[in-house]
Amino acid sequence: MPEGHTLRRLARDLETTFGGRRVRVASPQGRFAGSAGLLDSTLLRGASSAGKHLFLEFSRGRWVHIHLGLYGTFQIGTAPAPDPRGQIRLRLSTSRAYADLRGPTACELVTGRERDGVLARLGPDPLSPYAEPTHAWRRIARSRTPIGVLLTRQDVVSGVGNAYRAELLFRHRVEPHRSGRELTREVWCAMWADLVALMHEGVRTGRIDTVRSEHTPEAMGRPPRTDRHGGEVYVYRRAGQGCLVCSTPVATEVMAGRNLFWCPSCQTL
Repeated sequence: MPEGHTLRRLARDLETTFGGRRVRVASPQGRFAGSAGLLDSTLLRGASSAGKHLFLEFSRGRWVHIHLGLYGTFQIGTAPAPDPRGQIRLRLSTSRAYADLRGPTACELVTGRERDGVLARLGPDPLSPYAEPTHAWRRIARSRTPIGVLLTRQDVVSGVGNAYRAELLFRHRVEPHRSGRELTREVWCAMWADLVALMHEGVRTGRIDTVRSEHTPEAMGRPPRTDRHGGEVYVYRRAGQGCLVCSTPVATEVMAGRNLFWCPSCQTL
């Protein structure tokens, strides 16, 4: 599932391509056809993201709320748009560009109030300039739930997925099964600051890179990571491989429905 930095980059690209322009709106698949008809040839004011949610703002106070889920993709290209192929839920187009949305978990026309309701259910977004760690800390500090679970709950911290969860916990030597209330505020604030920096770097590069300078391929004389997700990481999707710090095989298990990765030596209870 795309994490918060991916949605922020997508919002930025959609804003640049379509923001402030009248756009054609269609639903070749048909599942969004009624709403597309209401929006067709109207002004797309802009695009924004919050955590893993994407919002397109149209004139007259109308919004399209999109959640990509596990399989959703948004492809942006230059005009002319090709003939629709596959299950295109939403197509935006102008004389210069087009964008096709396929396979989202959610694609719905909402009011401003309904959008505000979605935002109200989310925890602080590390990519927001207005977010700060206190709100999440209140939830974490009183919870018996493992921190590895809490980090993926979007009402605690929005935008964090499997990769940032694993890497953040490793970088701060936190065992994923430790309950939230066992964390100190000092540790959480350090984790939050690190998460803000990592996710902003992800927006800049389009990758999740989390290894420090002393553990890069060049510094260690090791081959670069080869993985369709890209990025240099410590433990994510490295089950059974040696930890880059201590060489202990990286462990894995399913936690909160997703594969968890951690180093049993570097991250101890």
